[in-house]
Amino acid sequence: MSESTIGHVVVPGTFDPVTFGHLDVIRRARRLFPQVSVAVAASVGKNGSGPIFALDERVGMLREALCEQGLEDGVSVLPFSGLLVEFCRELGAGGVVKGLRAMTDFEYELQQADLNSYMAPGLESVFVMSNPKYGYVSSSIVRELASLGTDVGFLVPSCVERHLRDHFRS
Repeated sequence: MSESTIGHVVVPGTFDPVTFGHLDVIRRARRLFPQVSVAVAASVGKNGSGPIFALDERVGMLREALCEQGLEDGVSVLPFSGLLVEFCRELGAGGVVKGLRAMTDFEYELQQADLNSYMAPGLESVFVMSNPKYGYVSSSIVRELASLGTDVGFLVPSCVERHLRDHFRS
C-alpha cells in the first residue's frame, strides 16, 4: 500500500453498551477500509460516572454483537486506555472513524479531530454520517430504557439485550 492510502482505521468508543448505531458505523468503516480495529475505551470517568459494564464485558459484548451481525471479518476488538493517538500509533492505524448523529456530535468530534491532528499529524479523521434510522440511538438512551424494563431489542442486538436484562435484574 502506498503512503497515500489508509489500510487500517480505528473506530473508538465506550460502547456501554454497543448499539445498532455503533454497528452501522463499524460496518461502513469496514466497507471503506480493509482493516478496522474497534477500540473500547476504559472511560472510567465518562459523564461524571463510570460505565455500567466493565471493560472486559464491553469488549466481549462487542465481539458477540459483531459475530451475531456477521461483521467479524476484517474487524478486531481491543480494549484501550490512555490517548487515542498513541493507541493508533501502536497499531499502525492511519485513521480514526467516528459516527456523527447531529451538529452537537460534530462540534465535539471536530475539537477532538483537531487535537488529534496536532498530536499526530499523519492520523486522518473520517466522519461517517449516521444512518437516519439510528440518528436518535445512544448508549445512554439504551441504558435508561433498559433500567426501566423497556424492550430495547430495536436498539441493540439480542446478545446485548440479554446482557442488559441480566445487569438490571441483579
